[in-house]
Amino acid sequence: MSDPRSTPANLRVAARHLAEIPDGAVRVTPRPRRVAKPVCDLLRRPNGPRDRQVLWGETVDEYESHDGWSFVQARKDGYVGYVPTADLGPDARTTHWVARPATHLYEAPDIKSPDRTTLSFGSRLTVLDETGAFAETADGFVPKVHLWPADRRFSDPVAVAELFLGTPYLWGGNSRFGIDCSGLVQTALIACGEACPGDSDQQQAVLGRDVADGRMEPGDLLFWKGHCALVAENSRLIHANAFHMAVSHEALPAAIERIRSQGDGPLTAHKRL
Repeated sequence: MSDPRSTPANLRVAARHLAEIPDGAVRVTPRPRRVAKPVCDLLRRPNGPRDRQVLWGETVDEYESHDGWSFVQARKDGYVGYVPTADLGPDARTTHWVARPATHLYEAPDIKSPDRTTLSFGSRLTVLDETGAFAETADGFVPKVHLWPADRRFSDPVAVAELFLGTPYLWGGNSRFGIDCSGLVQTALIACGEACPGDSDQQQAVLGRDVADGRMEPGDLLFWKGHCALVAENSRLIHANAFHMAVSHEALPAAIERIRSQGDGPLTAHKRL
């Protein structure tokens, strides 16, 4: 059975490439759209629960716009869901991305000018020009020091995850304003140029290779049923977790035992990229 999280089909429309589609659905070619809101919830159904999030400037493929809702598939990971059509704009070529935990979008190239909004790490931008220490976009000005060119990547996923220390836990979250365990792993890996799906079970299925000897190295991925973490330095892991309600470091043996004893069971996988 196809995974609905990654299958672009509903009762009205379906992607042309799908071998099987729901009865009555029409095969369509999507149009690329750009997220025009700092953080946009990707919902399981219109007005339904949040599954994941997409960020400012990310590209989604829109298969349908119906009653104010767009049925889309995120380019970054293939996740399917619904977003308000009003939160999308025309697609545009990304030139830069936010490579600091967060930044402000200002009205003018001046730190004393009003800020229009706040953008999370990973947000995508089209820079039109530069004025002093600021990059100009169609929506305002961003400090250049907070941006990297679109093709520049980090080399260490643990270092990326540590940028999020203290970020509040949010189920389905993908931003500096709120993030969950699989969102943190995905953000860290994508920032390093590694493809990564959105949910922990998907990540366990496709990422890395199994580690059989039990030796933990920084950057290793640990999985439990419904949870994941990255191994950090000094016999610690880093994860977004509901126990601390934040991204935090935790001693490895203690964390493994705590997670087991609270009812989530033992490790289901230890993997290395």
